[in-house]
Amino acid sequence: MRRSMGRRTARSAAAMAGRVLNEVVSFVVFTALDLLDFLLCFAYKLLDYAFEAEWKPCYCSSSAAGGVITGSGRIVVSENGGSKIVCLSSSKLHLDDISDTLYSRPPLLADLSRRLNSAITVTNRARVGAGGATTTFTINSTIVQMLQGKIGGQQTHPVPRWSDCSCKGCAGWCSAPGAGDLLHVACEGNAAAAEDVLFIHGFISSSAFWTETVFQNFSPAARKRYRFFAVDLLGFGRSPKPAESLYTMREHVDMIERSVLERYRVGSFHIVAHSLGSILAVALAVKHPAAVKSLTLLSPPYFPVPKGEQGTQYVLRRVAPRRVWPVIALGASVACWYEHISRTVSLIMCRHHHFWEFLFRLLTRNRIRTFLMEGFFCHTHNAAWHTLHNIICGSAGKIDGYLDAVRETMPSCHVTVIHGRDDDLLPVSCSAAVKSRLPRAHLRVVDGKDHITIVVGRQRAFARELEQIWAGTNLKAK
Repeated sequence: MRRSMGRRTARSAAAMAGRVLNEVVSFVVFTALDLLDFLLCFAYKLLDYAFEAEWKPCYCSSSAAGGVITGSGRIVVSENGGSKIVCLSSSKLHLDDISDTLYSRPPLLADLSRRLNSAITVTNRARVGAGGATTTFTINSTIVQMLQGKIGGQQTHPVPRWSDCSCKGCAGWCSAPGAGDLLHVACEGNAAAAEDVLFIHGFISSSAFWTETVFQNFSPAARKRYRFFAVDLLGFGRSPKPAESLYTMREHVDMIERSVLERYRVGSFHIVAHSLGSILAVALAVKHPAAVKSLTLLSPPYFPVPKGEQGTQYVLRRVAPRRVWPVIALGASVACWYEHISRTVSLIMCRHHHFWEFLFRLLTRNRIRTFLMEGFFCHTHNAAWHTLHNIICGSAGKIDGYLDAVRETMPSCHVTVIHGRDDDLLPVSCSAAVKSRLPRAHLRVVDGKDHITIVVGRQRAFARELEQIWAGTNLKAK
């Protein structure tokens, strides 16, 4: 008994020591990263000016100040810690949510950076509605600068930018007639199929995540009955990567609608989504409640926000805790907290992706799934940075409402949630929280699988699971 208690005490002490060591090392590492990102801020300003004759706006040096832009009816406002783009027209008002995590991430040198960088302050008033009522808003200077290209229909930055890849695979949409208006869509199956299925990939991935795995493993009967669509999200894969886009929820969902639902005249359909794509899937389903027959969500990034917490900042801390261990937390933290370090990684890896793809194939002798690396390389920093913040963090205040809408207004929609028990990026508690919010959802936790191997490596079994889900949905409908 005493020996057993001694072992437990020793393990507890070792765990405590490990946590303390992780905290100390993390403090040192992230202090150094704060300094590096601060220095890179100025380096990229000089490089942008040298290559493109203008400063590239960044979020680390911008602050919010009272103001509004009215030139073309586009306004950027900030209210209660969240920002929005307001697009006014004669018939409708659009609101694009902008996550405050883009410009409110407090590293140690944030105050110093803001003092050394000049902030743009614009103060004005906007008249809204026929009654002539006036409202004062708060504007974020970096978002204003990025929107300058949209005002008057002018392009502010070269496409592609100097730090982005310009090869045909990455920038072919720039010159192809009309290609910039639609996403890249991989379509397989029977053109005269009775049902359609939409697949949405996760962060820094592409449609190949589906086409190279489950698409190849569907049964002949499924290929005859279903038509499969896999999209490259806006800013990723072979889809457009507009430099002036803020990659908001509305932009992503609108592009999916135009590129798949309208282009292929899709009526009712099923949705299968992985990771970040799960948020877009639920948003799309809520927008088309009568059309979506089933939702299959893999590793959804859902973090219920405790009462009293600011949603976007809470999710940022959960996704990117600024810790060096586990390694995946370090990668997520660097991607979320450091705008200029992230741009440097994109410059090194994505701009020279042909070299890295060749090197990976040479060193591994094709043992690594090349489509995973290709999906990682085919994006721009601008697309990844804004999508990460505006979709994962920015959805914190909306995802509860989306799930409630699925529960209350879509009773016939079959919902399945699948998660790998060994997922170090998004814990199983994320899917359990979806189940808690949406009790009728079917939750399945797969032992021995992580964020990627929940599909890759078990694609044949997963394809059969999907076929069973869709068949069960049809039987239930009858």
